[in-house]
Amino acid sequence: MKKSPRMRKLEEMLRSSVLVVGGFMGSDRRSIMEVIEADASALSRLQVTAEQVADRMQEITHLAIEGLGTWVTIDAIREAEVQEARGWIPCPWSDAHRFRKRVTTLRRTDTGQTVQWSDLGIHFIGTHTFFEGKGSFFRIEPAELVRVLF
Repeated sequence: MKKSPRMRKLEEMLRSSVLVVGGFMGSDRRSIMEVIEADASALSRLQVTAEQVADRMQEITHLAIEGLGTWVTIDAIREAEVQEARGWIPCPWSDAHRFRKRVTTLRRTDTGQTVQWSDLGIHFIGTHTFFEGKGSFFRIEPAELVRVLF
């Protein structure tokens, strides 16, 4: 299927390093739609929605902000911390959303597994079902994220 001019522009922006070093697609050669469809399929197999994942990520980020850069207990097997930098980053989908440059790290204390995400990443997942391309800095495989979150 032929890409629309808007989709071509979005893909070009996601692959470029204009907004973030290495771009949001990393080394992934698949199209944006192929990435989104594969990740949506993975979520379906896990019986969880992108919105549920993003809501849980937002909940954890909100709790961790209270720690002011120190680890905060989320529940019996999870702890999280938030690191924040100055500035904002816009969503490349041109939906007029801007996000703080904030990174949340979640660690399972029972397994030692950790995952990191940005505020923009929460939006990407919840609104666009976009977990970023393979090889990008904040790419999280849906199955890994679900294992650590829930």
